[in-house]
Amino acid sequence: MPIADFSGQEPSIRPEAPRTHTPSPPPPTQPLPDPPQPPRSAAEPAAYPDPRHGPRTRADACPGALQVHEAADGALARVRVPGGAISAAQLRELAACATELGSGVIELTSRANVQVRGLRSPDAFAARIAAAGLLPSAAHERVRNIVASPFGGRGPGGVLDPQPLVDALDRALCADPHLAALPGRFLFAVDDGTGDVSGLGADVTYVPGHGLLLAGADGTLPADARTAPTLMTAAAAAFLTERTQDGRAAWRLAELPDGATRLAARLGLPLTDQPPPGSGTGVRRGGVVRQGDKRVALEVLVPLGRLDGAQALAIADVADTGALVRLTPWRSVVLLDLDPGAAEDAARALGEAGLVTDPASPWAGVSACTGRPGCAKSLADVREDARRWVATLDAPPPTPVHWSGCERRCGLPRGQVTQIVATRDGYTVTGERHTTTAAHPQPPAPGDPHTLATSDERAAATSGGHQERHS
Repeated sequence: MPIADFSGQEPSIRPEAPRTHTPSPPPPTQPLPDPPQPPRSAAEPAAYPDPRHGPRTRADACPGALQVHEAADGALARVRVPGGAISAAQLRELAACATELGSGVIELTSRANVQVRGLRSPDAFAARIAAAGLLPSAAHERVRNIVASPFGGRGPGGVLDPQPLVDALDRALCADPHLAALPGRFLFAVDDGTGDVSGLGADVTYVPGHGLLLAGADGTLPADARTAPTLMTAAAAAFLTERTQDGRAAWRLAELPDGATRLAARLGLPLTDQPPPGSGTGVRRGGVVRQGDKRVALEVLVPLGRLDGAQALAIADVADTGALVRLTPWRSVVLLDLDPGAAEDAARALGEAGLVTDPASPWAGVSACTGRPGCAKSLADVREDARRWVATLDAPPPTPVHWSGCERRCGLPRGQVTQIVATRDGYTVTGERHTTTAAHPQPPAPGDPHTLATSDERAAATSGGHQERHS
C-alpha cells in the first residue's frame, strides 16, 4: 500500500482530485442528485449562535448512556469517548451490546463519541457499558465531551500526545460535582499542534505553544500542558457562573455576549487576540500515514459513520496486535503505532470487512444524518440514497458532501460543505430546487456555483434524530 503524505489530510495542501466523468446511476427508488462539484474557495467558520434563533430558553436534550432519547426506531444511547481513545475490549463489548440489545450498528459521531440505536433494554446497556469502563461517573456522563487530534502528535507538525492531557481533564471533570451541570453541547478540545481540532469551534481548546482558545476564535488565555487541565475546568466553571448571572440557558460559550472576555476577567487572566491555527475542516482520506518513529498510522473511513458488529470486531482484532485506536470527529478511525507490514495486513482485513483505507475512495468526505427510519422528522432514507449516489462516483468529491433528511440538517460538518437536503418532492442542493421532471427533481449540474454552502446556514435546533452537531 502506498504511504500517504500527512499533509494530504488537508485539501488546501493536497493536490485536488481530478474531475472525472460520472456514469449514470441505475433507476433510483428516490431522485438522486448528480455528483456536485462546488468551487474550492475557502469558507469562513460558522458563527454561533445562529442569528435566526434567539437566546436559548431550555436545557439541551443531548442523550447519554443513562439519559436516552426515544427516537422513531427506539431508544438511542450515546457514550462519551474522551479523546476518541477506546480499547479492543471496549469495542467488542459495544459490538456485543449493539447486536444483542440494539440495532446491530455502532454510530460514530462528530465529537468522536459513539451511539447505539433501537435499544430494547437501556438499563442493561448502561450496566454493561459501565462494566466496560466507559461510564466512570453517572453524574457527568453527558459532559465528558473532549475531542483530540487523532494522530496523537505522531505525524509532521505534531508536538504533543494529547491523550495524557485528555485523561487528566476527564478526571478533573468527573471529580467536580459542580461541572456535572455543564450542557451536553459544551465541548473541550486538545490539539497536538497540527491544528486539526483547533478549528472545530470547541468552547475551550488547548493548543500547544498557543494557549487556551476560547469559543473557537474569540481569544486566547495563557496556558501550557501542565496547567491546561486545571484552567480548562476553571473556564468551564466560569461559563456556568456567567450564564447563571445572565439568566440564560446558553449551551455554548459563544452564545454568551462577550463570553470570552468575561471568562478571562473571572479567571484573572489576560485575553489575547491570536488567530487559531488550522481549520478543522476538509475532506478526510483513508490510508497509511508516516509517524515520526518509523512506524505508521492507518486512517480508516467508516461509510456514513456506521460500524456493524463485524467491522467493530475487525478493528478490535487490529488493536490486539498493539495498535492504539482513536475515533475521530470526522467519523473515521485511526490506528496508531503500526509496523508498515502490519498496516498492509490491517488494511486488507478491514477492507474485506467493508471499511475504507483507499485515499482515492469516493466515500471520502461523504456524510449523512440519521434519516428514515430512525428519525421521525426525516423525509427520506438519505443514507440509502447516499450509498447509491456514491456508487456512481469514481473519485472523491472535491468538497465534503452532507445528506440531510430535512431542513434541520443535523450532523452537518463545519466549513465548506455541499448540502443535499430532502424535500417532500425530491432533493435540493443548498436550498435551491432544480427540477428536470415532476417525478425526478434534480439539483444543479456539476460545477454550478450555487451548489456551495457553508455550515453557518444550518439550523441550531435539536434534531429528533439526535445527530451530534457542533452548534
